[in-house]
Amino acid sequence: MLQWTICYYLPVSHLPRIAVLSFPGNNCEVESLRAVKQAGMEAVFFKWNDSRERLNDIDGYFIPGGFSYEDRGRSGMVAARDPLLAFLHEENERGKVIIGNCNGAQILVESGLIPLDRGLKMSLARNALGNEAVGFINEWVWIMPTCKRDRCATSDWEGTTCGERRRTMHLPIAHGEGRFTTKDKDVWEQLKKNDQMAFSYCDEHGKVSDDPVTTPNGSAFAIAGICNPAGNVVALMPHPERTPNGAPYFASMKRWIEGKRLQKLERLGKPERLGGGEWSVPVRAVRPVEIFVGTIITNNEERTVEQAAHRLVPGLKLRQLKYIAPGREKPEELLSRLSFFNPNKETAIVRQEGTFYRWEINEKKLVPAQKSPLAEAVTLLRRDEPDTGASAIGQGSQTGICYICRGVEEATFLKREVLEVFANPHASTLERMT
Repeated sequence: MLQWTICYYLPVSHLPRIAVLSFPGNNCEVESLRAVKQAGMEAVFFKWNDSRERLNDIDGYFIPGGFSYEDRGRSGMVAARDPLLAFLHEENERGKVIIGNCNGAQILVESGLIPLDRGLKMSLARNALGNEAVGFINEWVWIMPTCKRDRCATSDWEGTTCGERRRTMHLPIAHGEGRFTTKDKDVWEQLKKNDQMAFSYCDEHGKVSDDPVTTPNGSAFAIAGICNPAGNVVALMPHPERTPNGAPYFASMKRWIEGKRLQKLERLGKPERLGGGEWSVPVRAVRPVEIFVGTIITNNEERTVEQAAHRLVPGLKLRQLKYIAPGREKPEELLSRLSFFNPNKETAIVRQEGTFYRWEINEKKLVPAQKSPLAEAVTLLRRDEPDTGASAIGQGSQTGICYICRGVEEATFLKREVLEVFANPHASTLERMT
């Protein structure tokens, strides 16, 4: 069980120093640095591979938005497994403020710092309303704190903007994966009990609603942001750094630090960094028709996911393929459609009634393949929930990402912390393929 105590620190003479952390692909560093400075704090730009010594006297951390590692695998997955995040776990235990906006929020969730300081307990999944994909959203929304005013580092807004005492804030959102969700009902109960659902989507007057007009990404309980149990770690999807409207958010952060509310967590033992527990991966029944689409050119996502997994299984050799199990359409019809298959950069293998065939582009027909692409490998199929890609193919279809893994022992590879590189269990399923 998590326990924490509030530790009071002596006043400091210097301004709070906030490190704005940048990973490859982030694109919100400039406005984040500006917002920190305008709130009366010192902003320190820190690249993921800079010397850790530069963080010795840092009071807090801000992880900005963008597309770290181009969202390869899924948003935030690769950055969350960088050694810098292991350091942030240590800083969290010291009570340091750690804020993540948009991609920063995705990184915090994937790292386990949110919501319960340990383990992959939830997902910022693809935007979806029911089973329908929403896609990338770039618009303005209203949000408000739905926790106590002093509950977390960024929730103390009232009376901070031109004398107004309103609790709503008009902010932009820009994300494709912003839907807070979890399959663990105990997590929802804990978040409610601990008052950790810190920010919610609402209308201009503060009425919270999960109606798509108010919560366009389908986030559970209209959640826009959450905090950890101690309140020093916050993950928020909208962008307060992109508008003067967001000034109260950063002003609250400054007051939290200067008000000596840094909270130091007392734990029993060392917290788990990622994962924990078992993840049962069932064997998938072979479908009547299955299409595996690869690339002729280098698949950058494949290489990046492989490198992320190498931190846990150094010998892994990965091949990543798109997977389609059509419902009614014949594979020849689909593969002849340019919107589905691009012969200039893709290759296709089809398994039909248990036999593998190669798609011959010039003749537009299936010819017997010399061997199975799944041979002598541990093969995983990740299918996102909901399967928003299936609707474009036809009723009864299924889509996913196929990870063909070689060079690893099966017992080592099927550990939960390794599987979590390939899928977030709160937004996807994994199945073994044979």
